[in-house]
Amino acid sequence: MRQVSLRIKTLPADADPFALQAARTIAAWYGEVGLDAQVVPVSEEELLRQVLVGNDFDVFLARGPSWSVDPDGLYSLLHSRFADAQGWQNPFGFVDLDVDEYLETQRRTTGRERREAVAELQRSIVRSQPFTPLVFPDDIRAARRDTYTNWRDVDLQTPQGYLSLRRATGTDAAVATEDGESVLRVTTTDRRATENLNPLSVEYRRSGVVTGQLYDSLGHVTGEGAQPWLAASWTFDRTDEGPRATIRLRPDLTWHDGESLTAADVVFTYALLADTSLGSAGENRETDDDAPIPAPRFQGRAGLVSAVDAVSDTAVTIQFVDCSPSVATRALTVPILPAHVWTDRTDPASMAGIEVGRVTEALVTNNIPPVGSGPLQFVRNTPRESLELEVFPDHFLGDTGGDDRPAGVDPPAYDRFVVQFVGSDDAAIGVVADGDSEVTGTPVGADTVPRIGRDDGLELVISRADAPYLLGYNTTREPFTNPRFRNTLARLVDVEHLVSAVFDGYARPTATPIDGDWVPSDLAWDDGNPVAPFIGSGGEVDVERARAAFRDAGFQYDDARLLRGA
Repeated sequence: MRQVSLRIKTLPADADPFALQAARTIAAWYGEVGLDAQVVPVSEEELLRQVLVGNDFDVFLARGPSWSVDPDGLYSLLHSRFADAQGWQNPFGFVDLDVDEYLETQRRTTGRERREAVAELQRSIVRSQPFTPLVFPDDIRAARRDTYTNWRDVDLQTPQGYLSLRRATGTDAAVATEDGESVLRVTTTDRRATENLNPLSVEYRRSGVVTGQLYDSLGHVTGEGAQPWLAASWTFDRTDEGPRATIRLRPDLTWHDGESLTAADVVFTYALLADTSLGSAGENRETDDDAPIPAPRFQGRAGLVSAVDAVSDTAVTIQFVDCSPSVATRALTVPILPAHVWTDRTDPASMAGIEVGRVTEALVTNNIPPVGSGPLQFVRNTPRESLELEVFPDHFLGDTGGDDRPAGVDPPAYDRFVVQFVGSDDAAIGVVADGDSEVTGTPVGADTVPRIGRDDGLELVISRADAPYLLGYNTTREPFTNPRFRNTLARLVDVEHLVSAVFDGYARPTATPIDGDWVPSDLAWDDGNPVAPFIGSGGEVDVERARAAFRDAGFQYDDARLLRGA
């Protein structure tokens, strides 16, 4: 018999203002009831590589993706078919046939039937606890009042948020200019955008803010679901296999290098996302190593597509798997890639002549300089310091776009977009306060709110985030294979205490990974966690009750140490 031990991997304080403190608080609760719990801070790039690619973890604490717009995102997060996949495709190695059934039902159905399936899915998740949802944090930023006027009205976690900014006018306006061009300067504590612009890279992409302005997708996400973007229009019809969409592209599309963007690029993109080796890894299917190598970051969405065919240079048909058309449109939000650039990136990746596992050049290239079709194009970068983009004059959002632009979207309010890396939240706010930047692009910690509030030149921008913090368990490792053990771990976390003591009130506790109208009333956080209530009160663990819960889960104690079999 030996003591139960676990390591909680999370981000250091300079990469996330809350994660490390939350992990240490949770580890202390675990320690009080006899677990050997240690916190291991690692860089965000390394954390994502270890968790999402290497499956090298016991427990991790980090922000997950958002599923509030469409809960079908939970399909790839939890379906057993992705238990051996990479990226945010079931990093927990979780297998539950009931969960699989609910995931498949919500994918095929609509209306009340789908809502009931999503509700049952959430109830099953909170019982089995492949991960413990913690909070939906408030994103806190500092912005200059005299540069842009609608900071609070846009979503700065999306490229469309930045594209929707409106410049201040009048005598007090202080929009930065260089050589007669307006410049939007964004300060970040995440250096990765200055080093890597590969939209397929799992470990380098916290969000798609930068790559989403470099690359267009057929559709973009709005509050009402996906709407046409690179596509001029789409129509759906039904086949025996599932929905089929006919998509017409906007006319005269071009890549940043002047090459024409055609339907052939769309066909190529979906083939590449399904297998970044474009079939070369599957020429000999005698072993698992010869299986396709999908792009992990978009595997869930691209997996909705079964076939793509070019009808003409400006039209394609996309055949989807058995799902509803509303779910199918999620697949239309992946970045479209230029075939003439990415075709040469399908070989196995190597470093110093040594192959580095089942990855292709497409997955590991830093993609600098990038060639996209988006509203901004690459100018230059200095790794770990800065990145500069400029408006692409031939984009359909340009001044000549007129009525052909997507509804409610204007040309960018800036000529250039500059990302500046600094090492801390305080430094980021200082740069904005000094007038050398317009906004902190990455959220800052709650302890900075008083400083922002005291500065008359700064605007405190607080937005409701829909990407929750998760405590994720590796369910392929003992003792995390035991759902009663995971459930007891969840009950050792006083989420309301975390909200007050770690997040200073700038977060909402949650029992489910979804926020908003998709949450059934019986899982709403009205008076504590409705399914896994904290074993204790006021941030203090009831040690005897916790020990009894672990004994009921099949564990033993030696004095104060929780034990499991050798």
